[in-house]
Amino acid sequence: MALDGKILRLALDRCEAEDRRRGEELRRRRREVYAADPRIGELDDLLRVSVAEAAAAAVSGGNDPVSAVAAIGEKNLALQAERKRRITALGHPADYIDDKPACPDCGDRRYVGARPCHCLMAAYREEQRRELSRLLDLQGERFENFDLSYYDDPPVPAPGISTRKNMEMVLRICRSYAERFDGTGGSLFLTGAPGLGKTFLSACIASVVSEKGYSVVYDTVRDVIANFEEARFGRRGEQEEAESEVRRILRCDLLILDDLGTEMSTSFSVSVIYDILNTRLREGRSTVVSSNLDPEELARRYSPQIASRLTGSFEYLRFYGQDIRLQKKSGKKP
Repeated sequence: MALDGKILRLALDRCEAEDRRRGEELRRRRREVYAADPRIGELDDLLRVSVAEAAAAAVSGGNDPVSAVAAIGEKNLALQAERKRRITALGHPADYIDDKPACPDCGDRRYVGARPCHCLMAAYREEQRRELSRLLDLQGERFENFDLSYYDDPPVPAPGISTRKNMEMVLRICRSYAERFDGTGGSLFLTGAPGLGKTFLSACIASVVSEKGYSVVYDTVRDVIANFEEARFGRRGEQEEAESEVRRILRCDLLILDDLGTEMSTSFSVSVIYDILNTRLREGRSTVVSSNLDPEELARRYSPQIASRLTGSFEYLRFYGQDIRLQKKSGKKP
């Protein structure tokens, strides 16, 4: 699993902001409790002193350090018992003003050894959803909301397969792809006329895969090419940011490229598309590409190498039917 550096930084910032919020809340609680019962503040000061005394007695080398430490321990227990009685007498839990970690597994360090803790991964998934939500409706665009009733049975796009049956198969493959995604490769090429659900199913895949904690980058081919162009030819400050985006595009667990064929076709754009597809296939990284172009149009618009990778190394899913947006606009529905 390759964590997205940009999303990871945002997740760590989120965790740090939560730590600050909890720290401010703890200070507020202590002010409240100390104002209601000043003796509790005195007890906290005495407890801090007793810890220092125990540490000093343990290393002092006196005649009987064990007894000295035990005596300080008894005193400490008595102070804790009084503190507990006073806090609960105010109607609060005994640990109301204790400084305890939100995550007991990592102690709010966010890592367990070299591995990200589950608390950091929860923040990571949330930040990734926030990033994807800039372009996608992750709440509405879910597999269970994909409405097959927009696909009437005729015409037959392939021998023995109706439009509805074809889309049932496409939906089943996309759902299985997302649910079984494990970051070990496998790519999809979604093609068909506009308004048939390619972007919708791409969003469904992005939602499910990102919820598993895998890094997902979703963007239009046009914007992706703009990042590569900026990284190659831009000014220094803008160039560095674009280079970071290029690394995300090439290294994420799942890259979803939308609207292949709507970008301006130049020798540079063709070389970028080829580099992305070839690099990710060579490194075993998964990619989903959607396009309005069929394989013949791909071969005419791009190089044979791009067409062969999309039709040979990707699972090819063809969308058929009538534009759903137009159906909704006209109020007609099969």
